[in-house]
Amino acid sequence: MREVEASLKRLRTDWIDLYQIHRPDYRTDIEETLSALTDLVRQGKIRAFGSSAFPAHETVEAYHVARQRGLYRFRTEQPPYNILARGIEGDVLPTAQRLGMGVLTYSPLGWGFLTGRYRKGQQVDLSQGRAARAPERFDPAIPVNAAKLEIVEELVKLADELGCTLPALAVAFAAAHPAVTSVILGPRTMEQLDGLLKGSSLVLDDAVLDRIDELVPPGTNVYHPVGLWSPAPLTDPALRRRPLGDRAAS
Repeated sequence: MREVEASLKRLRTDWIDLYQIHRPDYRTDIEETLSALTDLVRQGKIRAFGSSAFPAHETVEAYHVARQRGLYRFRTEQPPYNILARGIEGDVLPTAQRLGMGVLTYSPLGWGFLTGRYRKGQQVDLSQGRAARAPERFDPAIPVNAAKLEIVEELVKLADELGCTLPALAVAFAAAHPAVTSVILGPRTMEQLDGLLKGSSLVLDDAVLDRIDELVPPGTNVYHPVGLWSPAPLTDPALRRRPLGDRAAS
């Protein structure tokens, strides 16, 4: 409630069209979250709300809790999605389609790897830009980064054959999925924006998408797309281990 009020003041507006919560909060029951968001809709401070980077099972639970408790439900999901991170094709995207949710994908350029800026055999400056923030994501000596660079080389060839840029190919790929409503872009310059927007008019036929499937099979991730964040059960041992006295086989 406090943060919405602060946002309204900063934006100098009376309402927010779409308010999205980023990643599940395992310390807070989803009913409490939905209740607070529903109150904000009823107060007219937000028009609709959605989730971001939610696993499919969390989305389904939220949907049923909303129905059972007479609360408003998530209308959108905002997941990371690109050629190098396709894991959500197996569950998140089909779930969103089934529940009639809009999907606004982000990170279409895979942390910059799909810009063509980082190439196999070229030196990567780990002291500047995103590489300085998370060098483990760019160091070519790390196997997962080497795998990304190998795939990028093939994608650059494919883009050249199509007569487009790699960023345009990346945006067109994300937009081609039937569950995707919109692809969120993150340009820093007008030149970057113009280049990315070319992907909105680029139509990839089945032959091109099949070639991409050969490079990165559907539903697989070349890298972990949520980066520095992981679900609580993977980071908190207490959530995946019985108390010591209960660990003996029954």
